[in-house]
Amino acid sequence: MPDLWPFPVRQPVSEVLEWNTDTLITEAAEQRIALRTGPRSILTYTHSLDGIGLARSAELAQAGALDDRILPLWHLARPATTPIDAADLTVFVDTSEGIFEAPGQAVIAADGGEAVPVEVSAVLPDRLELASPAGVTLVHPIVVPVGTGILTRPIEIDRRRQRLGTVTARFTLQDAMVTPASSYPTHLGLDVLTDPAVLRQPLAESIAQSVEVIDNGFGPVVMEPVLSHVQRRSTITLVDRGTARWSRRRWLHALRGRQRAFWLPTWGRELVLQAPVTSSATSIVVAATADPGVWIGRHVMFEVASGPVFREITDAVYDALGIRLTIAAPGKSIPVTTPVHLLTKVRLDTDRIELEHFGNRSEFAASLIETPV
Repeated sequence: MPDLWPFPVRQPVSEVLEWNTDTLITEAAEQRIALRTGPRSILTYTHSLDGIGLARSAELAQAGALDDRILPLWHLARPATTPIDAADLTVFVDTSEGIFEAPGQAVIAADGGEAVPVEVSAVLPDRLELASPAGVTLVHPIVVPVGTGILTRPIEIDRRRQRLGTVTARFTLQDAMVTPASSYPTHLGLDVLTDPAVLRQPLAESIAQSVEVIDNGFGPVVMEPVLSHVQRRSTITLVDRGTARWSRRRWLHALRGRQRAFWLPTWGRELVLQAPVTSSATSIVVAATADPGVWIGRHVMFEVASGPVFREITDAVYDALGIRLTIAAPGKSIPVTTPVHLLTKVRLDTDRIELEHFGNRSEFAASLIETPV
């Protein structure tokens, strides 16, 4: 069996998910081929250890430097619902997120304590059945799934005063984690990112059309379009807590990096309803600043309390109250105060996502690029 890397981790845990996408772009469309269907996961752990712990980590790193290691996936830890006794063959913990396997392994630990491995014989919705007694008594335990990884960079040991120090280790997981499908609502077969972005800094955004500049040096500069559509580029930051952390992981795995597109609401007020909309109405009246022709073919989201409604605008004409937009019947009544957001079809503009996992939240920033509808 591979050696266990047992040391308690110091927050945050850094996780990098890497895909490999081959993108073929033409003037009016693009094709994206996922060369790696599952992400490559890279974990960076930082440990605060005493003198004995520093020595153990150095020995583990030196002995079998190229060997696999059993890694506690600390960022996926779950609190046990009851204390654990050394003779227990059952560990009560919520397993609904599907991160434990049987037969397999897991680790149990107390807050700030080293990981203790246990053999899992069965996974039930509210507990883990063990193949042998837990072997340790813990009052406030956490239960952690494990993975197999290899060291991909040298262990960094920073020795400080009073025989204390920090150890930084970076591992690449050898086994890809299989996650269920995304739980987001869909529009025309694509997920709609219904989580508003968290503003931690001024959001970067640009709107431009890719062009080739031709300058012969003797006259005016000529600009030839490379793409037939204008592209919007933006950066978003998302923060998740509780069960939303697992939903975010499922969504990221489903995207496969740059391969799969999704709908991004603008969360703006480009369109403001001027009258309530009945469930069978086939048009809405909005106040808008652009000409009617601009809205034809655009997609919108009605932020209704009972659940969002997505529709495509098929026609637009001037109306006494603003602009009348033709849509398919929404199927539910929409109050006049309902926010209406435009939907932009986007994809990740990177195959590398860097997540920071804290005790009560996970967060990451991602660059996005608009794709042809």
